[in-house]
Amino acid sequence: MTRPVPEYFFFDLDDTVYPPETGLWDEIGRRINRYLMERIAVPETAVEDLRRRYFETYGTTCQGLRIEQQVDPEDYYRFVHDIPLERFLSPDPALRRMLTGLGQQRFIFSNADRAYILRVLTILDIAECFDGIIDIFATGLVPKPQPDAYQTAMQMAGSPPADRCLLADDLPRNLRPARELGWTAVLVHHRPDDGSAHHHIETIHRLPEVWG
Repeated sequence: MTRPVPEYFFFDLDDTVYPPETGLWDEIGRRINRYLMERIAVPETAVEDLRRRYFETYGTTCQGLRIEQQVDPEDYYRFVHDIPLERFLSPDPALRRMLTGLGQQRFIFSNADRAYILRVLTILDIAECFDGIIDIFATGLVPKPQPDAYQTAMQMAGSPPADRCLLADDLPRNLRPARELGWTAVLVHHRPDDGSAHHHIETIHRLPEVWG
């Protein structure tokens, strides 16, 4: 059965609207490690294992810290995103042209906070290309891949039918719940698709090729 062309596009942010090669997400990872060591007093030798456990159990490091350590999420995001983004990102005219050429409603749907998202979009010069931003606070601190986050995203977009929604994301684990809900799932990454997505593209610039 042919899937309907989606009318509501949801875009992940990090390593999706900009490529992993920028090194920005790696820098954020280093900031997360510093937060764990400096604010939570986690030994350096235990940092990676703790991050992995939080990520696998709760969806994000922040969610694990909030639940197990009662960390203030706003403090966490201020610290880990305290990065000179201009060192990693620059305007992307090709991405801007692609986004403005889409007729669909467009939303950023990210586990990051709104202030950071706006900084990234502004540097890429695509902030006005989106109809809305659904950040971690908008979902009530419920991150992808938890199903409730996707339900909230649909509500914030005006409650469209699930089969009219699309998620573009670099993480298969975030695409699986979207696909199970009936969304079109597009993996944006150089890695091969593991079956989580309906479509696979190496960069977000190639999104129109999905229907080309």
